[in-house]
Amino acid sequence: MSYEPLHQKYRPQTFAQLVGQEAISTTLSNALRANRIAPAYLFAGPRGTGKTSSARILAKSLNCLSSNGPTDTPCGECQMCHTITKGTSLDVIEIDAASNTGVDNIRELIEKAQFAPVRGRYKVYIIDEIHMLSTSAFNAMLKTLEEPPERVVFVLATTDPQRVLPTIISRCQRFDFRRIPLAAMVKHLRHIAEQENIAITDEAITLAAQISQGGLRDAESLLDQLSLQPGEVRPEHVWDLVGSVPERDLLALISAIASDDNLSLLAQCRSLVERGKEPAIFLQNIASFYRDLLIAKTAPQRSDLVAMTPPTWEALCKLADKFSPSIILAGQKHLKDSEYQIKHTTQPSLWLEVTLLGLLPSALTQQPDFSGRPRTDRNSKQVSQAANKTITSSQPEKTDRSESPVEKPPQSAIASAAMKNKSPAAPTANPVVVSRDAHPVGGRSRTREEPRAKVEPVEMPESIEYEQIWQQAIKAIEFNTTRALLSEHGRLLAIEGSTIKVSISSKPLLEMVKRFLPSVESAFSTVLQGPVTVKLVVASDQQSQVAAVPQPPSPTNTRPTTETNQPAVSRSLRVLQDKSTRKTPDAANTTVAITKESARMQARSQEEKAVTSAAESLAASFGGELISLSSEYRSGKIGNQTPVERTHPKATDQQQPDRVAEEDDEEDEIPF
Repeated sequence: MSYEPLHQKYRPQTFAQLVGQEAISTTLSNALRANRIAPAYLFAGPRGTGKTSSARILAKSLNCLSSNGPTDTPCGECQMCHTITKGTSLDVIEIDAASNTGVDNIRELIEKAQFAPVRGRYKVYIIDEIHMLSTSAFNAMLKTLEEPPERVVFVLATTDPQRVLPTIISRCQRFDFRRIPLAAMVKHLRHIAEQENIAITDEAITLAAQISQGGLRDAESLLDQLSLQPGEVRPEHVWDLVGSVPERDLLALISAIASDDNLSLLAQCRSLVERGKEPAIFLQNIASFYRDLLIAKTAPQRSDLVAMTPPTWEALCKLADKFSPSIILAGQKHLKDSEYQIKHTTQPSLWLEVTLLGLLPSALTQQPDFSGRPRTDRNSKQVSQAANKTITSSQPEKTDRSESPVEKPPQSAIASAAMKNKSPAAPTANPVVVSRDAHPVGGRSRTREEPRAKVEPVEMPESIEYEQIWQQAIKAIEFNTTRALLSEHGRLLAIEGSTIKVSISSKPLLEMVKRFLPSVESAFSTVLQGPVTVKLVVASDQQSQVAAVPQPPSPTNTRPTTETNQPAVSRSLRVLQDKSTRKTPDAANTTVAITKESARMQARSQEEKAVTSAAESLAASFGGELISLSSEYRSGKIGNQTPVERTHPKATDQQQPDRVAEEDDEEDEIPF
């Protein structure tokens, strides 16, 4: 007689022999005794839990010749029971849906189902892996399942019921097979070991059952392999046979990690790799052991949830006291992130060592936290760090108190150091402040008086230049024309709290920039990483001279104005003073010129958006990409003129009307 594997030799032949599925066996037995046979059944559950075995037992119960009708206890001795067990019965047809997925296969099955049984009472179709059928094949089965031929029973088995059409499931009686409990599996394996005279320890049987993860067929196959080991089978043989890292080696690795011993950790890793352990399997075993470590930390009494021997579990519970739950979870995340790298690299052993070194507590605590903060680029981060070093306190001055600063808890250690090393800034003349809510009335901008506050600026560090912040803000502006205007006729004066002061060379140009003030504020908010308010001021020759030649601070002018009701910048308060200034030509225009140029700039901005959109569409039609349009706007005659020259022609409208008409024709060329 040929050899018969253990999982076939000890396959259950009755519902009473079904292991770990008591609820299902009871339900089907009662249905058979009551002669309530459904036309279709759906058996769903993991592999090795008894789905196909239950379908065969059901077929035997329906066709057993030892009784006059369906029975819940087939004899197993009659010819029908023998043929069903061997798989040669003409009335019990087993079909693998994975190899018969087409609609033609199902139509052929339906045609054959119309014929009566050959020898038995019922014709039973057992379709395994039913979820592999195509949608058209499922649809072909709908009518047959709803109104099957007389004496025909369909048993559908699947490991993935979510892929079965709901219309199919609704026409079947569904039975969900659970994973076999550990105690029932250990009892069944011990019974097989006694029947086959296999010398195996109880720890090895328990370990084999735990490794199978509820699949009885896998456990029986593993026991069949262990029976070929010489002598008594111990847990070490089980670990070596399944190709996993032995639990004693995993315990030694965890001990080295708990002690923060990198030398011992590398030695253990090298030893396991030299013994033939695959790095990918090694990583999976470490991840599973970290899961066991987390259970040992949080639920040390639940040893039934882990796959290890009792002595190893006790040692792991002691090691768990050296870890915090956050360190264990961080280690699991680190292992998960490293899994792809090890599987897709040409040097898996190297990355395995790097991954294990990353599990050390000293390495995990030095990693950045995962608080969900948005990442910034290198330049923005450098600017933010420099801005944090130039923190000033901005509080409204009380009239009933002296000028000594009020004690306030420091925001950070950097802020305290900056306050101690403060240096006075050069006094500046009070500028004309134009905020976004100030609307021009009668040809002049309406200003409001702001309360004075104490500002204690510090000197700019040498590692960061003031111009860098200004250039980054200009690059972040949306419109090309606004960038060109600010780069030529603007500069950053100061950052006081959440208020950004920007000087413009002339008042007409300031009115033009006001039209795009939200875009400028958005650019500064991106660079400084916080909500800010931009205030535009008109630069003057006097202001430039004062800024260029430092003078002793005046008691009344050392505190520039600032708004105290604005929110602080998200990272810190920033007060920066520019190191150099430049003189700009003073220009004045009438109210009509201001309004006219503002309208020109707004119309030009809308035209620029339309041109950019059209250029992008044209580039997309040729499969290309639009890189930049700024060079086109700044080329030719328009690039050789300044905005001030275009707003101040040499001849007036009354003296040279022809010249004015020519300038009106050139309005579309204004780049702002």
